[in-house]
Amino acid sequence: MAAPSQDQILDALRKIVDPVSGKDIVTNGQVSGLVVKDRNIGFAIEIDPADAERMEPLRRAAEREVRELDGVSSVSAVLTAHNTAPQAAQDPQKSAPRGQAAPAANLLPGVGAIVAVASGKGGVGKSTTAVNLAIALSQLGQRVGILDADVYGPSLPRMLGITEKPKALPDERIAPVEAYGLKVMSMGFMVAEDTAMIWRGPMVMGALEQMMREVDWGELDVLVVDMPPGTGDAQLTMAQRVPLAGAVIVSTPQDIALIDARKGLNMFEKVNVPVLGIIENMSTFICPKCGERTDIFGHGGARAEAEKLGAEFLGEIPLDMAIRVTSDSGQPITASEPDGPHAAAYRAAAEAVLGKLSPDARTGGPRIVME
Repeated sequence: MAAPSQDQILDALRKIVDPVSGKDIVTNGQVSGLVVKDRNIGFAIEIDPADAERMEPLRRAAEREVRELDGVSSVSAVLTAHNTAPQAAQDPQKSAPRGQAAPAANLLPGVGAIVAVASGKGGVGKSTTAVNLAIALSQLGQRVGILDADVYGPSLPRMLGITEKPKALPDERIAPVEAYGLKVMSMGFMVAEDTAMIWRGPMVMGALEQMMREVDWGELDVLVVDMPPGTGDAQLTMAQRVPLAGAVIVSTPQDIALIDARKGLNMFEKVNVPVLGIIENMSTFICPKCGERTDIFGHGGARAEAEKLGAEFLGEIPLDMAIRVTSDSGQPITASEPDGPHAAAYRAAAEAVLGKLSPDARTGGPRIVME
């Protein structure tokens, strides 16, 4: 059965009336970011942030209305700030005391430590590192989930070889997809790989909140969060709104990448998120034919930077075709070649991360406040 068209979805949403204006949410221009992928539907409802709690029944009613259409497997609706957000959202550093998340209900009561895998820039292999680190943690006996927080460029479905879609549960929550012993959630399950996500910051935060609040993560020891690259508003907001147990910084050895890695490390320090350590990715290249070593991006820069900044150095991951091929094919090397040297390097980093997580870091879950 084919999925409903966007016009059919909008017709269904015209039945939902905004109690403030008295008009339906489509006529009112409140529906945005409508995405239809296979039979999975996602959209945002723009509201005054002051009405967030009062408008929650409207959001659920919109989800139910669309879910009743023929050909729908799942529906994800998020509330997002209408037009410009208030000052607190525009300046996250003023919304709560430094290093403290603004008050909110615990979104993930069954999750222990939340670990962000971040980088100051894109292209350094952050997502590949996050996936293999999560699998390594699972191999060490941890119950692990991984959340793809890179809404604009989700890559976990491909890297984990996932083609199935999340399933809706009777309680209107979503069951995460499971692969390689991980519970996985990504916006990539909802949109095609070549779809450009043209969403404002508040819409992105609403989507991230829903992927935590409305996903049945169950009991987890560690939730790995594959953060977006860079140090922009989304990263700062996540760092302040989510009480992370710590962050792992991924960088290549070259000077230009280390400058950006330093920015990422400084960002987490400013919001009192512990930096668990730095991983040097693409550390060196060994020719598979002649065995000659070539430091294409340099070597040892991340280790030297970690020593300079007083952060732990978590290890080196080489530039190797096998890591690239297994990632592109959806068979991460930590799972497909668990006895190999690359898997051992990821497990060593995972062991170091576990050693840095204090018991206090394993209580509670991320808390996000939509401003």
